[in-house]
Amino acid sequence: MSYLFVHEDREYLLDPGERFESDLGILEVPTDVEPGDVVETHLGTAFTTRRLRGPDLFNHLERTGAPMMPRDVGLVVGKTGVAAGDRVLDAGTGTGILSAYMGRLGADVVTYEVDPEFADVARENMALAGVEESVEVRTGDVTDDLDTLSGFDVVTLDTEDAPTVVERAPTLLHRGGSLAVYSPFVENTREAVAAAKEVGLANVETLDTIQREMDFDDRGSRPSTGGVGHTGYLTFARRP
Repeated sequence: MSYLFVHEDREYLLDPGERFESDLGILEVPTDVEPGDVVETHLGTAFTTRRLRGPDLFNHLERTGAPMMPRDVGLVVGKTGVAAGDRVLDAGTGTGILSAYMGRLGADVVTYEVDPEFADVARENMALAGVEESVEVRTGDVTDDLDTLSGFDVVTLDTEDAPTVVERAPTLLHRGGSLAVYSPFVENTREAVAAAKEVGLANVETLDTIQREMDFDDRGSRPSTGGVGHTGYLTFARRP
């Protein structure tokens, strides 16, 4: 398992036994290192060992595109109630941020990624996150397997063909199961909403995910004018 080694505003993701060189010196990571240990470089710079947590995954997993932002992951978890023991169907793995979060919650996840190279990276990321046993990354299009998939507590989608999958939600989900669809575009979101209503899903709602940081200085306090406030649209529904 990899750990974070932190010194002030510097942090590096390293494996036990790894040798790392920087301007702060050479760091020889002990093979038996544990979270909380302090390890020094040959120049005497001290690094504190820290276990990876959710926000660290967002910062350090290898990216194959724009990963889902932590605030969007939080909404998916909060709105679907995904929990330990749940079976989750995910499509549009990408970097695998959402799958990793759900796996760390104790859910069993099957996630589909059409790009073979992206899927390989996602598998490596699941190992890095420590969830390779609970998250199965399948290479392919989920729409090709819809006839063989069923019995899920949660379905999460981040794909252009999400409306097609939504149409099959009644056979994919247990009764009371939850659906979450993410899209950066409102047109795809409208199609997903229409599909959800057409097949009789309940509690259909769409949220525009917007978040602004606050700036505090001597002049006063106000929302930050920098950064990206909007990330995408999240649609939620349940099988009645």
